[in-house]
Amino acid sequence: MAAGVSEPLYTRDILRLAASLGEPGGLERVDGEAARRSPTCGSQISVAVMVDDGRVVALSQRVEACAFGQAAAALMQAAAPGTTEDEARAALAGVERWLKGDDAAVDAWPGLEVLAPARSRSGRHGAILLPFQALLHAIEAAR
Repeated sequence: MAAGVSEPLYTRDILRLAASLGEPGGLERVDGEAARRSPTCGSQISVAVMVDDGRVVALSQRVEACAFGQAAAALMQAAAPGTTEDEARAALAGVERWLKGDDAAVDAWPGLEVLAPARSRSGRHGAILLPFQALLHAIEAAR
């Protein structure tokens, strides 16, 4: 059996974080938006952003995903305000590295460590990456 597979799939913290994801909110204006779908699990997310001076000032997202995807979306939403395109690109790369086993990359995004049970389950990585991919593409669309 692979290491970590016998651990619980969803921890209380993951479920709590997933449940904290609110309904999509209206934005004063939409400067950029993007939708992404994971081919491995079917999770879907769409993100709309309002950007001023190259930084996200507000966002809204619609998430159809497992608890890992919802929890990742909640983490992304909590820390996205103030993020630039370069920071979003670096965060996505860091989350990818962390999921692949680079422990030092846990600092890629605040709160990422709560998703640690998913690291040993590569089939869940797509759902976790979706919010970060959608954020980056929405910011790019706002240019």
